[in-house]
Amino acid sequence: MKSMTRYRWMVASRILAAVVVGYALASAISILLALIWPIPKAEAVLASTMLSFAIYAAVVLWVFATKSVLRAWIGLLIPLAIISLLCWWLMPGGAA
Repeated sequence: MKSMTRYRWMVASRILAAVVVGYALASAISILLALIWPIPKAEAVLASTMLSFAIYAAVVLWVFATKSVLRAWIGLLIPLAIISLLCWWLMPGGAA
């Protein structure tokens, strides 16, 4: 494979990781924060949703700043799995 083609596939992989998995990670963090903040639920949802925009931007920047594509994918998928399990466990009726 030519080096230019390989480079384009690596950039495409980072874009996919940032857009899809980054969005899922920001959403999961938003849900987790809404579940654990000790404020009224409507305010917790609003605050965590507003914070999720900054989290998503930080995740996208991190994906393109990290050294390798594999590190970007692993660095997104492991926290996503952990946070998703925590959300499932904390939701009413989740771990029942």
